[in-house]
Amino acid sequence: MSPTAKPLIVVSGATSKQGRSVATSLLESGRFRVRALTRNADSAQARKLATMGAEIFTVPLALDHQREFAEAFRSADGAFLMTPPVAPPSTDEFPLGRQLADAAVEAGVGHLVFSTLENVQERTSGTKYAPHFTDKALIADHIRTLPVAHTFVMLSFFYTNALEYYAPRIEGDTVLMPFYLPEDFRAPFVDPLTATGPAVLEVFSNPDAYLGASLPVIGDVVSPGEMVEAFSRVTGLKAEYRSACSREGLLTYFPELGENPLLVDEILGMAEYAVEFGYYREDRDMEWSRSVDPGALSWEGFLRATDWRGARVSFGG
Repeated sequence: MSPTAKPLIVVSGATSKQGRSVATSLLESGRFRVRALTRNADSAQARKLATMGAEIFTVPLALDHQREFAEAFRSADGAFLMTPPVAPPSTDEFPLGRQLADAAVEAGVGHLVFSTLENVQERTSGTKYAPHFTDKALIADHIRTLPVAHTFVMLSFFYTNALEYYAPRIEGDTVLMPFYLPEDFRAPFVDPLTATGPAVLEVFSNPDAYLGASLPVIGDVVSPGEMVEAFSRVTGLKAEYRSACSREGLLTYFPELGENPLLVDEILGMAEYAVEFGYYREDRDMEWSRSVDPGALSWEGFLRATDWRGARVSFGG
């Protein structure tokens, strides 16, 4: 197959963790061309994708760029859509996702894969506050109304958050590991850098099999207590769980969050939602992603692959 005969997939947020994973998997498969959307074409991540063969298209993943989005999607066979992290009180996520999807349809894209989550507002009858879940679900609902083939992937809690945003505190010879989930609560987790791409590659490789599907992407189902134990076993370091399940606990270990009380509300609302209602709906296929990607990293596998020993890590974007 000549390079120009390969289907062209546009990847939004291409230098994010999910976007990099998708672009890399598609390119390494040898079956797809990739147009990578990024705010900064000179970033190290964008340059790396370019050396792999991606076409780099510069456009910010932000509101009011629908004309540029439509141009970015022009001539594409498919597109992977995602929205960037949006902290309250901003309400930009839903309109941004809607603009991305509308621009893709305007440009004639054949199949959209969107990274979504459950509708917390609906599942909890409004009792839990987690807009970054609900807004993604509302974007998915909007895509369902559009005249375009579509599939949804739904990523679990990120392992990487424990390294990047909720990093441990090291006191003496002990690594104190705060979690916003209870010590014994088992939840789905995943490495977005290595698991998103194989899932999306499977969808674009067999699109008819996944029309309209909502597909969880999971690496492990594990509790914070088990995560701490595995960390200590893999690294040889003394480690202890610390609770950040309450406002007091969260602000004890991450006082900088106090600058945005609504963000604190959202983190706690998300955790309470997962504990009381389950991260995923009961009818979701919890085994799908690991069946199509048997090498998906468990938490212990992630620790061994990254050689993480408790320091804060930035994954860049």
